[in-house]
Amino acid sequence: MQPQRSSAVEGLTVQPSRRELIAAATLAPIASLLPSSAPQEANIKLGTVTYNVAKTWDLGTLLSHCKAAKLTGVEFRTTHAHGVEPACDKARRAEIKRLCAEAGMLQTSLGTTCEFQSTDAAVVRQNIQTCREFVQLAADIGARGVKVRPNGLPKGVETTKTLDQISAALRECGAFAKEHGVEIWVEVHGDGTSRPEHCATLMRQCGHDSVGLTWNSNGTDIVDGSIVSSFKLLRPYIRCCHINDLWGSYPYRVLFDLLKSSGYRGYTLCEIGATMQPEDGVTFLKCYHALWTELQRT
Repeated sequence: MQPQRSSAVEGLTVQPSRRELIAAATLAPIASLLPSSAPQEANIKLGTVTYNVAKTWDLGTLLSHCKAAKLTGVEFRTTHAHGVEPACDKARRAEIKRLCAEAGMLQTSLGTTCEFQSTDAAVVRQNIQTCREFVQLAADIGARGVKVRPNGLPKGVETTKTLDQISAALRECGAFAKEHGVEIWVEVHGDGTSRPEHCATLMRQCGHDSVGLTWNSNGTDIVDGSIVSSFKLLRPYIRCCHINDLWGSYPYRVLFDLLKSSGYRGYTLCEIGATMQPEDGVTFLKCYHALWTELQRT
């Protein structure tokens, strides 16, 4: 089915689903009411993950759209059209660093699919090696972090054994990252592994100062109707934060309050399900930025 144009926001192309139409209708009034000079919070910043909103944008389009929408951080998720990958040669890496600086990208990170829960030791070893390659890329382009992920608990294996294995791999990757002035950011992700208590265990057992967490705004954060206990458990390790459908049921106003009151000064990165067409990208990001700002108002 071809994308349809929403009448809620002129120029915004969305997938013809009730969820996305509601999103557009929610975002549009906020964008029109807020002045273009609306102040931003000084201690948390807005950027985007290229998954999925920007997956089809080349690097120039991505940086242009982010600059126009006043987003200052981007997580380059691997395999996307931007082409920021370990295969880039030295000259291209220098060019990427320069282009990001010119576009005002004050922070960049690399979103890998490296994971360490496999029961096959050779697979784990290969993922560690791939992570090392991304660390070197991050150092060359000026990125602060390399995002990795646990991706579920293997069936038939004791949870403690899997967590021990992941922790050991993270410790090794963290040591390599520290040598290059980069951090490893572990996404709170995966069936079972996204449970906050398991992520806290990973951090305690890894015990490396160059390894932290990327809060992922999951339903599993909510305990007894609140994210407060999960946030308090994981806050000492949070280095980055993924946010998604700000118009949904997740308590983003509470999350933003918790981040600010705890002294967090990093990025909240847009990671939504819809893929936007390039011609609609600036409109969407501006509206998203407006809603992000509104959710921080008291």
